Amino acid sequence: MIAAAETQSHTPSDPTDAPLILALPKGRILKALGPVLERTGLFKDGSAIGEGTRSLRFPTLDPNVDVVRVRSFDVATFVAHGGAQIGVCGADVLMEFDYPDIYAPLDLGIGGCRISLAQPVGMGTHDTNAASSHIRVATKYPTITRRHFAAKGVNAEIVHLHGAMELAPTLDMASVIVDLVDTGSTLKANGLRETDVIAHVTSRLIVNRVALKTRPDAIRALIERFRNALQENAA
Repeated sequence: MIAAAETQSHTPSDPTDAPLILALPKGRILKALGPVLERTGLFKDGSAIGEGTRSLRFPTLDPNVDVVRVRSFDVATFVAHGGAQIGVCGADVLMEFDYPDIYAPLDLGIGGCRISLAQPVGMGTHDTNAASSHIRVATKYPTITRRHFAAKGVNAEIVHLHGAMELAPTLDMASVIVDLVDTGSTLKANGLRETDVIAHVTSRLIVNRVALKTRPDAIRALIERFRNALQENAA
């Protein structure tokens, strides 16, 4: 967790007329976000941001807003440390890192999935409840996982992986996994089944709290553009 003083020390000292930096995640979420970005007026084609270039920072149709494109897990870090004033990230990231200086004013309603517990098909469910005082879990969500099992009175030993969690039970690295699940097809293909949903996840618009105090008009105007874009879509 980042202390407030640390976050403030990383807040940019750029003049207030410098472009706001909007951090966007690469991959699946960015594609889903494309239509929303178009309705904000920031891009003509929101799904084609950065295509054909290795550059990670891009201008938008608004000279007061630039975009940086980063890994989905890094968006919240960029915003918390003031590298970007505003961003889009999954609720799973906010749950895992719990940055105190991030404010999440909007649920964008895209990228819907869930953080779930999964285990080998032949494994009994009694092995993951309080009858077992210890369990080894492969996950990229150590904080969420420990919290989940602690509530059940189970000590979770974490095998921290960044991908291919489904392999861990078959290679005797862990008994179960905690991972992000969409359709469940990858679990099924690897002999696993979903046994418990820990949390449902959608993407959120997030804001650096310090930047909101120093540049309230510009940031609130950008939040309002996203809110209007969502309402337009719902109409």
